[in-house]
Amino acid sequence: MNDEGNKPAYLSVHDIHSYYGESYIVQGVSFNIHEGEILALLGRNGAGKTSTLRSIARLANPALTKGEIWLDHQPIHEMESYQASQAGIGLVPEDRRIIQGLTVEENIKLAQIAPPMGWSVERIFDLFPRLKERRKQEGTTLSGGEQQMLAIGRALARDLKLLLLDEPYEGLAPVIIQEIEKTLHEIRDLGITTIIVEQNAVAALKLADRAVILDTGNVAFDGTAQEVLDNTELREEYLAI
Repeated sequence: MNDEGNKPAYLSVHDIHSYYGESYIVQGVSFNIHEGEILALLGRNGAGKTSTLRSIARLANPALTKGEIWLDHQPIHEMESYQASQAGIGLVPEDRRIIQGLTVEENIKLAQIAPPMGWSVERIFDLFPRLKERRKQEGTTLSGGEQQMLAIGRALARDLKLLLLDEPYEGLAPVIIQEIEKTLHEIRDLGITTIIVEQNAVAALKLADRAVILDTGNVAFDGTAQEVLDNTELREEYLAI
C-alpha cells in the first residue's frame, strides 16, 4: 500500500480488528507510516489506542482476528509476539517493565540478541548519559524519567525498526519530557520509525510528523500533526483539548 504518491509505506496497518474476550475494541483500523516518521496515535480513553499498539506488537491480548500488518515488506499479522520482536518491533508499555533485581546495564544486556544486531550498551549510554552514570544501579530504583529512558534503551538493544511507545510521558516532569523528546528526535534522525500513544496530545503532536485519531475503535482522522494542532474543532471533538 502506498501514500504520498508512489512512496511505499514502511509500516502498513490494514483493516485490523481485535477483541478482548467478547469486547470488540479495534474495529477496522488502517494507516500507513513511512520509514523514520513519528506518528502520534491519539484519541479519548477507550478509543483503542493501546489495543492497536498491542495488536501491532502481536501480543495475545487483544486477539487480532482480521486484517494485515506489514513492516518493511514482512507480514507481521501471522507472527507470534517473539517473532514480531525478532522482526524489529519494540513495545515500551506504560508500566515500562523494568526487571527487578537487575542493574541498568543488565536490563539492557538481557534484551540483546546474539549475534549482536542492535545497539551496543555503550552506544545506548551515549544516547542516555543519565543511564551511564547509573549503569550499576538497580533499574527499579531509578526515577520515573530514568526508567522511561531505560525502557527505550532496552528496546534499542535489539535490531529495532519500529518503536511503539505507550504513554511515555505519564507522571514525568516537563524538563524530563523535553529530554525524552530530544532523544526521540535523535532516534528518528537515525531512521527508526515510531508510534507514540500519549494522553498529553499537544506534546505528542509537537513531536510527531503525522497523527491518527481513533474514535471507538475506528480511524476518525489521518493526516499531519500540524493539521490537528491547527484545527480547533477536531481537537475539541476527539481529544477534548
